[in-house]
Amino acid sequence: MIDPHSLSAEIQALLADYAGKLQPPAHDQMVSRDGQIPAHWQPVLDELGQLGMDALLGRSEEAQDLLHENGVTFNTYEDDPGKLRSWQLDCLPFVIGTEEWRQLEVGLAQRARLLEVLVEDLYGERQTIHEGLLPPELIYTHPSFLFPATDVPPAQTRPRVIFSGTDLIRNADGQWQVLGDWTQSPAGTGYALENRITLARALPNLYREAPLKRLAGFLQAQHRCLAALCNGPREQPNIVLLSPGPGSPGYFEHAWLANYMNFSLVEGADLVVRDGQVAMRTLGGLQQVDVILRQINDPWCDPLELRGDSLLGVPGLMQAARNGEVEIANGLGTGILEHPALALFLPQLCRHLLGEELLLQGLAILWCGQPEHLKQVLAETGRWLLHDIRAPAILIKPETLSSQEQKALYQRIGKQPYLFVARARPCTATAPVFDTNTRRLVPRPVNLRLFSLVEPEDVKKAPLARQYRIMPGGLAWVGDAGTPLMESRIVKDIWVLAPVPQPHISLLRQAHGPIVVTRDGMDLPSRVADSLFWIGRYGERLDIRSRLLREAFACLLQEDLKETEASLLPDLFTALELTYPKAEDMTAPVREQDNGNHYKRGYILLRNRLLALFAEDHPDGLPWLFSHVLRNCRAVRDHLGDDAWRTVNSLRQKFNDMPQSQGAAGGQRHLEGVVTDLAAFFGLCNETMPHHYGWRFLDLGRFIERILCTLALLKLALLTARRPGIPLWEVVLATTDNFTVYRRRYRSQLHPAAILDLLLFDETNPRSVGYMLRRLERQIEHLPKLDNSPYRNQETRLVIQASSALHLTDINLLTNLACSEDAQQALSSLLDQLISPLSELSNAVSHSHFSHVEAPRQLVTMQSPLP
Repeated sequence: MIDPHSLSAEIQALLADYAGKLQPPAHDQMVSRDGQIPAHWQPVLDELGQLGMDALLGRSEEAQDLLHENGVTFNTYEDDPGKLRSWQLDCLPFVIGTEEWRQLEVGLAQRARLLEVLVEDLYGERQTIHEGLLPPELIYTHPSFLFPATDVPPAQTRPRVIFSGTDLIRNADGQWQVLGDWTQSPAGTGYALENRITLARALPNLYREAPLKRLAGFLQAQHRCLAALCNGPREQPNIVLLSPGPGSPGYFEHAWLANYMNFSLVEGADLVVRDGQVAMRTLGGLQQVDVILRQINDPWCDPLELRGDSLLGVPGLMQAARNGEVEIANGLGTGILEHPALALFLPQLCRHLLGEELLLQGLAILWCGQPEHLKQVLAETGRWLLHDIRAPAILIKPETLSSQEQKALYQRIGKQPYLFVARARPCTATAPVFDTNTRRLVPRPVNLRLFSLVEPEDVKKAPLARQYRIMPGGLAWVGDAGTPLMESRIVKDIWVLAPVPQPHISLLRQAHGPIVVTRDGMDLPSRVADSLFWIGRYGERLDIRSRLLREAFACLLQEDLKETEASLLPDLFTALELTYPKAEDMTAPVREQDNGNHYKRGYILLRNRLLALFAEDHPDGLPWLFSHVLRNCRAVRDHLGDDAWRTVNSLRQKFNDMPQSQGAAGGQRHLEGVVTDLAAFFGLCNETMPHHYGWRFLDLGRFIERILCTLALLKLALLTARRPGIPLWEVVLATTDNFTVYRRRYRSQLHPAAILDLLLFDETNPRSVGYMLRRLERQIEHLPKLDNSPYRNQETRLVIQASSALHLTDINLLTNLACSEDAQQALSSLLDQLISPLSELSNAVSHSHFSHVEAPRQLVTMQSPLP
């Protein structure tokens, strides 16, 4: 033990009033009841003392910046600008000593073995029910007990638990208590490793010198474990991670794990059951899937046999799993182990199934399905916290409900008591948290999630013969006992101390034996290619609109609004698809004041209409466009480089911080940053993404959109503008970023023929239609062709049609646009001939590569119902 008075002055300053904030008799992780500090805190406190207060605050801010740059988020509505949030990583880890960890490790391994034996029984002989150890209504009424998984023949596969998570707290006596188990799709390993990486970068000396156990080896073992599940003799089993999609709270972790473990990140629509086997839709056709690491709960995995309203699952997946054609980790049906009332029966089950006493006890609970428990809950309404087993992650606190809501709740409990579990209110131990405002350590209640894994060599063994490894760390979050992870704003890394410093384990796994080298990208899921294509389209559309809006603000600030006939703003409003105000509204004599300056009504009216494009609820505004970019970027998170993703987060922050009321000059400055970040994002994608099919679809989306926007601008500036001429031509050159090129090349006054040459015909200019058509033709030529037809496909014909129209144009007819109606007609005809096929090109690409129209098939063998 360490006497706090023997610590440095810096540490004593951090601990000022810490002991005074403890609430006896509650246990604290760092300071004992006699005021002493456990010895295993010594290396951590020494490092903090050497840093000093200012440096510690700086490192804490650096950790937050790193989390923000990496896009570590977990909220459901991340696609909505203004609702984005990410958690705060406490720079002080949750420290567990070596001996304490050994005891905890043994208890967690025992619990994992018990759950595996129990699920084997529940979907097999069900002796625990027949012998009265478990009430049948406890099991059969739970939504995650899957009747289609019961009583399968011995040759078929029963649900099994490969990987599980356990939530724990320390009670007032310092004893570990289990809050619950997660066996369907345990979340948190990716977040835990991201927190470890972030803290190691923010506090490198502490991480390097501290004798703590490393996490990477656990995830490597998980990868080997999943590969060992493969039933066939496959050298390179196809393992996919099945996610609900970008709208799910934990999508960051899904993408992170898929990228780290080199799995394909898929959604339900990416998979299909054919001839009893699960296959992934890819650009190269259907590719068999051997193992699925799922992140979707049981009832939603198969709309054919489970919940028919599920849009997340794969029709026929249940039968494919039963037949052993695909392995699912964890098996469908393991969600029954998450029943909160099971904790009441686990001590007796452990003695019966394992012949051992349960080492890790749960909290005191009551199951309302037992009459005496129901009576106690209804008599002591203020003592218990409640769970509805249909939503076990939601904790019901009766005191937070109105009297009418409480009455309705207890009426529901009385009608269906077997659906409710009551839990005692624990006195939770605390752990130190660094408060950045007061620059002090403060005690806060903390929840932990630790993870168990079957040893890879034991995957095919019987449950009782398996050995388990425990992740030497995990995820901790601040909150009262049972607070859901997603509701906490502060998380902590868990450091398990080792007797001696541990060697660094690389995040990259060492390959053993031959490896299949691939470069073509044929295994890219069609959905990913679709998302990359629309990133290109929406990103380019956002870029063009931002540039046009920037020019509109510049015109508004520079023009004299009295000269309405000479104003460019009506044409810019047309380009932005905004309605220009009526003349009578513009000339009204009302004057308003803004920031101490007086502006005429016309100026304010125009400015507000332009600023409306910054509003989140505008159907064609910049936030709306960016939300589509962000949603598609999140769908392909595992295909984007880290630097490219940081630019996405920078853009996201710009739209988050966009002031709702700002002047024209402020809007102009804001757009400069948006345009720069977009250029950086696409530049990084071009430099870091392998130039195979994914990059080609991104490129196709960009250049289809860029051509259409360029043609629309040329049509407006040269044919349909209210005020054509040099000022508007300058806007076109500035919007396409060709002003400097034009001045350097022609060194003369602007002329329509020169503009047309630069933006239509010059195939050396990346912003010209001619260059972009050639690029589209090259990209389409290298896309996968799934048929053996010797003829050109639809998208190729459309590009050839547009290129032919451009190449066959008589340029001499276009030289006198200002005075010749024939020239104007020729240009109008040319632009229409280009716009028409290119407008169809997007649908043609989608039809050929993203849509898979297949004949209907029978997916499930009809079986007689259970007796």
